[in-house]
Amino acid sequence: MMKHFIFLFILLVSCSKAESQQAAVPSLPSSKIEEIKKYIKDKDYNQELAVFINFKIPSGKYRYFIYDLKNNKVIQKAIVAHGSGSVISGSNALKFSNVEGSYQSSLGKYAIGGSYTGQFGKAYRLKGLDSTNDNAMQRAIVLHSFSSVSDVESEKPAALSLGCPMLSINAFKETAKYIDKSQKPIILYAFY
Repeated sequence: MMKHFIFLFILLVSCSKAESQQAAVPSLPSSKIEEIKKYIKDKDYNQELAVFINFKIPSGKYRYFIYDLKNNKVIQKAIVAHGSGSVISGSNALKFSNVEGSYQSSLGKYAIGGSYTGQFGKAYRLKGLDSTNDNAMQRAIVLHSFSSVSDVESEKPAALSLGCPMLSINAFKETAKYIDKSQKPIILYAFY
């Protein structure tokens, strides 16, 4: 009988440790939110909203977040694709590049620019603000939708892009409402 209690106790302790370790890896780290709040302060960017992409999260899961900086809450989450060149064969890790023709996603801060109608319908230009993504305009890295990107989370990876962050059609429409209402550019921050 005592062995059963000891076994149950060990099982409970190990489960609670596993849960606390999972909770310690939030999908949107507060350090990234604070970094963006400091970056945009007193600059000509939207002070109320920011978009975050956490590339550490598997692509079939929600890893794209529109964040309300004033009320400190996520107001949209979605699946977002990464570049086909970012895939490392046989690994869950990703690689990133700012080089034309790499088909890799780039990390860093972007200013979401004006919209245009292109190959995938409405899209938003992205201006890279860091040395890790300052070729975004030259590479035609834009925020757009693609019909193969799912609205619902899955264990399966999302479709791959040529380096652009791609959303589902529904998620893109929701995002567009926020971007189109904004008088100032919204910052998009992709991190790993």
